[in-house]
Amino acid sequence: MSLVFREHPLRHAVAAELHARTFDPLRAPQRVSHLAVVCGEPGTGRNVAHLKRLLAHYGRPIPERIHQYYSADLGPLRVRWERHTEFVTYTFSQQGAFVHPFAEPLLNELPEEWLRDLPGEVIAAVTLAIDACDTPERDARELAALFAGNPIIGSGVVGGASRAWSDMRIHPDGFMRILVRDCSLSESQAGRLTKRILDINCYRAMALLGFPLAREVSPTLGEADRRLAMLASRMASRGTSADPSFESDLLADLTSLAAEIEAISARTTYRFDASRAYYGMVQQRLEQLRQQRIEGLQTFTEFLDARLAPAIATCESTQHRQTDLAERAARLTSLLRARVEVSLQEQNRQLLESMDRRAHLQLRLQETVEGLSVIAIGYYGVGLIGYALKGLEQGGLPIDATLAMGIAVPLVVGLAWLGLRRVKKRLTGTA
Repeated sequence: MSLVFREHPLRHAVAAELHARTFDPLRAPQRVSHLAVVCGEPGTGRNVAHLKRLLAHYGRPIPERIHQYYSADLGPLRVRWERHTEFVTYTFSQQGAFVHPFAEPLLNELPEEWLRDLPGEVIAAVTLAIDACDTPERDARELAALFAGNPIIGSGVVGGASRAWSDMRIHPDGFMRILVRDCSLSESQAGRLTKRILDINCYRAMALLGFPLAREVSPTLGEADRRLAMLASRMASRGTSADPSFESDLLADLTSLAAEIEAISARTTYRFDASRAYYGMVQQRLEQLRQQRIEGLQTFTEFLDARLAPAIATCESTQHRQTDLAERAARLTSLLRARVEVSLQEQNRQLLESMDRRAHLQLRLQETVEGLSVIAIGYYGVGLIGYALKGLEQGGLPIDATLAMGIAVPLVVGLAWLGLRRVKKRLTGTA
């Protein structure tokens, strides 16, 4: 029967996500080798191709598409591949009795060339062994020998159904070692327990990636804090300085410092946020272990909290510090910009007043020039009329040229004044 309702396009994707981080059932005795390879977010295609290359080497069917996880039986080994945001994990397991749990890591059975060509960088490599419940339990001396005499941490897990030990150190073979004793685990419990322990180690490593970065940028942030305080002091102590370039120079220095702080923030924010998220997952997995104390040993939670919590706190403190510096730089920049704007407005006001005074002077000069122009035009106009009248008088007409010129003076001057005013109105557009 076909569906009669419309499905959301992401319905199957969100349902599949519930099974994206499942586990393979395990039965003791069992050995496991685990790799976490940092490849970045765009690295999915290369890692899928690398997994298919491994399947082809063992003659296994190659699926057309591989999503977030894939599990396959390679014959001598079983592999489980998982894709995370920044890294991929390869978990190889083999069931069968062993003499020394860490003597021969399962990765030694894989093609050396395939291991050498892993796309990315290994951040976590673990070899884990599960002792069967019917084997003699290892005493303190044997455990010390397995972990090269290093201090051991351990606890009862799964409510006492199992025990786990580790020294959380990288040994000369390049692996961190974890030993689990099956007391009364089912295959599903053993699979879940193994996955949780491996997740703790992987997420622990990813969470700590932010700590070296925090220590690296801390001196730079300290220097930025000092420079910001000096700029604030310069800004506050300017007083009545008449240097016109003071604000512009200060604004340039402040803008440059703000850009440096933003560059640090852009470089570190994602890493610090990721560290906090990974730390949360470590805490969740530790809680799911349901640990019980083994007398004389630190539990996994105690050991990791003593080291992880300060590191994550340092990352958070560094992130808060750079956020605070960015906000302070932004506030100072805003204040300085306001001061520059006020200064510019004052300069503009003075400029407008100066222009207004000049306009008044020009108007007075223009009026003076207009008066002189009327006189000059009148003078030349009367002169031209005088030449005409004198000519007519010499021609015999009964005209007194001098008297006529005297009478023409006010008329000519009045006409010149009216003509100039009309031209002025036409040019200025006034009524």
